[in-house]
Amino acid sequence: MNLRSIPFSAWIGIAGIAIAIFCAVFAPVIAPFGERDVVGDIWLPAGGDFLLGTDNLGRDLLSRLIYGARTTIMVALAATVLSFSLGMLLSFTAAVVGGFTDQLFSRFNDLMMAIPTLIFALVVLAVLPQHLWILILVMAVLDSTRVFRIGRAVALDVAVMEFVEAARLRGEGSLWIIFREILPNTLSPLLAECGLRFAFSILFLSTLSFLGLGIQPPAADWGGMVKDNKDGIIFGISAALIPGAAIATLAICVNLVVDWLMKRTSSLKGGRGDA
Repeated sequence: MNLRSIPFSAWIGIAGIAIAIFCAVFAPVIAPFGERDVVGDIWLPAGGDFLLGTDNLGRDLLSRLIYGARTTIMVALAATVLSFSLGMLLSFTAAVVGGFTDQLFSRFNDLMMAIPTLIFALVVLAVLPQHLWILILVMAVLDSTRVFRIGRAVALDVAVMEFVEAARLRGEGSLWIIFREILPNTLSPLLAECGLRFAFSILFLSTLSFLGLGIQPPAADWGGMVKDNKDGIIFGISAALIPGAAIATLAICVNLVVDWLMKRTSSLKGGRGDA
C-alpha cells in the first residue's frame, strides 16, 4: 500500500486514534496525577497546575481523561472483538450450512434486533452483578446481531462462487470452507465494518456509563465523567464538555479511517482464499 494514496482525512483519523492509544497505554506515566486523587477544590478553571481544571470532586480532569481513554478503549475493543468473533462464526455457519440452521439463526437474530438495544442492555445490566466482564459480554452479544446480518450477507455472496463449489466437491468440511474459502474473501469489508462497530461500541459504552450502568466509579471513563460533571453546565462549568468532546473526537477519527477503508474495499472480488 502506497502511503501517499492515503487521503488527508484518513491521516487525521489515524493520528487521533494513535494519540488515544498512546494515552491508554502510557496513562500512569503521562498523567499528572493519579486516577482517583483529589488534588484541589471542585470545578477549578483550567490553568496553573490543572490544564483542564478539576471535576466535581476536585480531581484533575486531564488525568481522569487520560485514564478514561484506557478504560473506554479497552472495554470497547474487547466488546468489538468478541462480537465480531461470535457474529462472524454464526453468520458464516448459517450461510454455509443453510437450510434449517440458517433459518434458526436468522430468525433468532431478527428477534434480538427487534428489541431496542439500549433498553435490553439496561434491563440486563440492572439485574446482573456490576462486573466488567458482564458489561463486555452484554455489549458483545447485542452488537453481534448487527455483525451477523452483514456477515451472512457477504458470506452468501461468496458461498455461491465456483471455488467454494469446488471445495465442496473435493469433500471439504464446513469449517474448511468457512476459514479457508469464505473468510479470506470477506475479510476486507468485514474489517471496515469492525472499525465502524468499534466506534458504536465507544458511544454505547459512554451511554451506559452516563446512565449509571457502565463503568462504575471511581474508575474513570469518558461517559461517567460526563455524568459526574453534568450539573456544572448549569453554572457555566465546562467540565462535562471535555470528556464529551473526547468521545466525539475519537468516534469521528475512527469513522474517518473506516470511510477510507470502505472506499478501498467497496467491491468484493472473488478468488481463491488459499491461493
